[in-house]
Amino acid sequence: MARHEARLHPYRPGFEGGRLMTRHRDPHTKDLLAWEAQTVRVGFDEEVTGRGDLSSRIARFLARALADAKDAGMDRNDIARAMGEYLDRPIAKATIDKWASEAADDRRIDLDCFIALVHVTRDLRLLGFMPAMFGCAVVADRYVDLIELHEIEEHEREVAARKSALQAKVRGRR
Repeated sequence: MARHEARLHPYRPGFEGGRLMTRHRDPHTKDLLAWEAQTVRVGFDEEVTGRGDLSSRIARFLARALADAKDAGMDRNDIARAMGEYLDRPIAKATIDKWASEAADDRRIDLDCFIALVHVTRDLRLLGFMPAMFGCAVVADRYVDLIELHEIEEHEREVAARKSALQAKVRGRR
């Protein structure tokens, strides 16, 4: 039987009157192949920060966080007001605009303002930029024990391999 004939065989399931019937997917059943691992590392992709001088890269990730906050319903005025309450001093929207602008010369964000921005926006991706520059990562607390467990297991494998090598060496001397 040719391949074409096998596909159109009337006794195969899913065919009615020689035509292929499409099966409707249950909307309550999750697609196991569509699963993706949850991101463990906190931070922006390099496509957000890009290249260039440090000030420009910082302005780009701040601008992205502010744009995402706006999409979530919190504009820059709201952020300035909430940051001011958190820091117990006024923060102007114009100041936030400068932090997010690559063109502004005096756009440096102070550390306390940065902490307030993370607190107000709840955007933990902001925390990942600086550690990533030094080959480190920010991870959620819930992963810390898993990482330590992995490190212990890795160490145990190394010790077991070294022990096996030494045992083989000792047996070879007898």
